Amino acid sequence: MNTDRAVLATMIFAVLFGQVALYPGVPELVAALGARTTLDAATWFLAAEYAGFVLFAGVWGALSDATGRRVPLIVAGALGGVASYAALIGLAEVAGIGFGAMLVLRFVEGSFTIAAFSLSITMLMDLDGGHGRNMGAAGIAIGTGTALGAPLGGQLSSVGPLVPIAVAAGLLCVVALLATRVTDRVPESRRGGIGAAIAGLADRPALGLPYAFGFADRFTAGFFTLVGTLYFRQAFDLDAGAAGLVLGLFFAPFALGQYPMGRLSDRIGRLLPVVAGSVLYGGAILAVYLAPTIEIAAATMILLGLAGALVAPATMALVTDLAPDDRGIAMGGFNVFGSLGFLVGTVGGGVIADTVGFGAAFLAAAALEAGIVLVALPLLVRLDLPRATLFGDREST
Repeated sequence: MNTDRAVLATMIFAVLFGQVALYPGVPELVAALGARTTLDAATWFLAAEYAGFVLFAGVWGALSDATGRRVPLIVAGALGGVASYAALIGLAEVAGIGFGAMLVLRFVEGSFTIAAFSLSITMLMDLDGGHGRNMGAAGIAIGTGTALGAPLGGQLSSVGPLVPIAVAAGLLCVVALLATRVTDRVPESRRGGIGAAIAGLADRPALGLPYAFGFADRFTAGFFTLVGTLYFRQAFDLDAGAAGLVLGLFFAPFALGQYPMGRLSDRIGRLLPVVAGSVLYGGAILAVYLAPTIEIAAATMILLGLAGALVAPATMALVTDLAPDDRGIAMGGFNVFGSLGFLVGTVGGGVIADTVGFGAAFLAAAALEAGIVLVALPLLVRLDLPRATLFGDREST
């Protein structure tokens, strides 16, 4: 792994660690920010950030393609996130501000932070060395950040409900600093204005397939971030720290499997990891809910992480395969759909759990993850890509 690949992976890790560190203690966090309810307030607090992601991921990506510069935009996004987090902490001490104002700040934070996250992945796409390998590096950074962020975030919440926000702000400062050490590699062919970049994406409707899988995978992440955390805490009487450790059992194998699974997809093709992993993923989601004890549920979370590691890097590599040009807007689109998935998983899962029950919510998440394969498989097989890309080439590395 060359130096730029390692630095970019570290940046992605830092963004995700800070983001996920907030999740295990979100009930206490929203209370400290002035909320009067738990599930409803936590739902909207998580959703506000992802609304910013959805609306601005494509904007940052298109801007980077149009200008041929990604590094300055990453720095701007990271520092904007720092300022937003600092404002959240500062206003939490001011009486009478109201939780609605906190949600607006959370939205602003998300609109900036997505630049640091999405464009760091895009810079990995710009590197040589194999799409699966580069997206595997992104995946292991995402997985490791979430794997450590969940359990350590629970411990940070035990120190104080606002401590995870302070840590997230500090990590974004590190991201801004590291970004200045990376070389921009945006080819001249990708520069032609924002309108040209968006028009180019319209010529590749096949990108809708990895976008759909990205939506389903992030739906699951959003679902477990809120509904899963609250389910574990209520069903098995866990505190924030213990709930974070259970989430970590998913993210650890998810993290460790990303890079080797990304390389595997370079060798055996994208189709098998995406299809098999999605089916296994859906089954594991339902199995978590059906587990009678916390020990069995925890073991099933490990299986869930392995399934996610099989799907994620192959899906991101498929975006790169389908978008040889204008990768900023292509990956921005992927993150838009992924963020929409997280948003729907958080809000939709929370609403279903609150109105119908946890069982119905888990069933809906499992059905979406596995069911998308039935719709997408015939289209995946007919993608206009080299056969080796989809079905594998034993000679590739």
